[in-house]
Amino acid sequence: MKIAVFDTHPYDQQALTAANNEHQHQLAFLEPRLTIQTVELAAGFNAVCPFVNCRVDERVLIRLKALGVKLITLRAAGYNGIDVAAAVRLGITILRVPAYSPHAAAEHAFALLLCVVRKVHRAHARVRELNFSLNGLEGFELHGKTFGCVGVGRIGAVAIGIARGFGCRVLAYDPNEDKALAKKLEFEYAELNQLLTESDIVSLHVPLTPQTRHLIDAKALACMKAGAVLVNTSRGAVIDTEALLVALKSRQLGGVGLDVYEMEEGVFFEDLSNEILSDDLLARLLTYPNVLITSHQGFLTHEALAAIAETTLANASIFEQGQPLMNEVRLADQGAAALR
Repeated sequence: MKIAVFDTHPYDQQALTAANNEHQHQLAFLEPRLTIQTVELAAGFNAVCPFVNCRVDERVLIRLKALGVKLITLRAAGYNGIDVAAAVRLGITILRVPAYSPHAAAEHAFALLLCVVRKVHRAHARVRELNFSLNGLEGFELHGKTFGCVGVGRIGAVAIGIARGFGCRVLAYDPNEDKALAKKLEFEYAELNQLLTESDIVSLHVPLTPQTRHLIDAKALACMKAGAVLVNTSRGAVIDTEALLVALKSRQLGGVGLDVYEMEEGVFFEDLSNEILSDDLLARLLTYPNVLITSHQGFLTHEALAAIAETTLANASIFEQGQPLMNEVRLADQGAAALR
C-alpha cells in the first residue's frame, strides 16, 4: 500500500523502515501532524498513518475519503484524536496497535515516580552547578507504601508487578475485575474513592474516553491522601490540569510525575527551546519543584518502537489482503472497557 506517515521523527522512520523490509509498502515520511491544514499531503495515498496528537476530525475524514484514502493505520494504541463515528459512516477503516510493550510505559511510570520521591531531578541540577548539599532532598521509600493503580489493562498489570517487587501494598481500580490476576499478583481491588484515600502513590493507566476524561478532577484530588504522589503515563486529559495546579498550590499533593499533558498537542515532540511558551498552565506546572514532566516518551524504547512498527505495517498488509481485521477500531469500542 502507499502509506503517508504523518508526524514522523527519526526514530519512527528507522523503526518503520526496518519493519517494512518484510511488508514492502510504499512509505512517505511527513513531518507535519495530520490536521485539516495538512490533509492535502495525503493525495495519491490509499492509507495514512497518524500519531497520537494528529487531529483526524470529521472534516479531515471527509477530505481523506475524497482523496481516496481507505485506511487509517495508527502507530499507537489510543485513538481519541479520531472521530470514529465519522470514519465508520464514511467507510474508512481504522486499525490500531492495541499492545506493543506494556513494560515500556510501566517502567517509565516508575522512573518518574522514583525521580520525584527521591528528588533525583533536583539533585542532578544541583550537582551540575557543583552544589553537593543534601538539604531539602529528603525523600521516602516505596517499600511498605500503598500503591494505587487506576486501570488494570496490560500496562497496569505490569505496573502492579513492579510495585509488588518494591514491597508495596497494591490497591487497583477497574470496572472489569480479574480475580485470578489479583490472586496471582497479590493485589486488592477497591472503589476509586477508597484507592485515592488510602494510596501513597496513585498511578494512572487508562485510555482517554468520555468516561475517563478528567477522571482525576478537583473532587478526586481532594480525596487523595495529603502528600501523596500522582503519576500519569496514560493520556493527559485524564487529569483536570487546572484542578491539579490548585492541589499543588495547596500542598495537597507531595509530588507529580507526568509523561502526558492535557494540552500537549503542538508542544510535546517539538523543540521549543528558542520560543516563548504560550501555555500558561504548563508554564505554571514547570515552576513547581515537586513536579517532573517528560514529553510523552513512555513508549520510546527499542523494543516498543520495533513492535509498534511491525504491528502498524502488518495491519496494513492484512487490510490489503482482505484478511480478518483483529485490530480494527469499531464504534462500539469507544464506550466499552473504558479503563482497559
